Amino acid sequence: MSKTAPFEEHTERYEEWFEEHDDAYRSELAALDRLVPATGRGVEIGVGSGRFAAPLGIDVGIDPAEAMLERARERDVDVVRGVAESLPFRDGTFDTALMVTTVCFVDDLARALAEANRVLSRSGRLMVGYIDEDSPVGEIYKEHKDENPFYRDATFVSTDELLDALEAAGFSEFEFVQTIYRWLDDIDGTEPVEEGYGEGSFVGIRAGR
Repeated sequence: MSKTAPFEEHTERYEEWFEEHDDAYRSELAALDRLVPATGRGVEIGVGSGRFAAPLGIDVGIDPAEAMLERARERDVDVVRGVAESLPFRDGTFDTALMVTTVCFVDDLARALAEANRVLSRSGRLMVGYIDEDSPVGEIYKEHKDENPFYRDATFVSTDELLDALEAAGFSEFEFVQTIYRWLDDIDGTEPVEEGYGEGSFVGIRAGR
């Protein structure tokens, strides 16, 4: 996860996005809340500023950007600096692993998912939240990615591509939720959370081992 510089340099802009798009953020959070279990020890891989880990009760966060980790600490997340492709945890350490808008920033998706699998307990679950490349919001992000310091070097993935990668990493028993049906600036109030994928631009997947 070497695409770190924008997150070190534009921390305030990152935080302002959540303030300006609060309804979208709360919609994504509601979707993930359906998937993340209320018990067990969890880690968020690519924790950022802790905007998801803290309200979802995730204990530990890892991220390569120190500026982000400082914000996550302020939200009472126990943080570690590191990358998704080489997690500094023993095998089977966690019951839950969470990745939110992380898969498009890793350098090696296959390795990152394999590492997530490694640090999960035998009955552990991986939750992934992301903007589907083939969705309306995904298409706009791709069209304007050069204008955004965060997404300039991102590699967006479709749900089908991500499912193939998850299966190759040893995951199975997939459950899906989706939300965000309009462009972010047009959202007024939280968006519905529905099962499945293919209509909502933000997709959440829960995967077993």
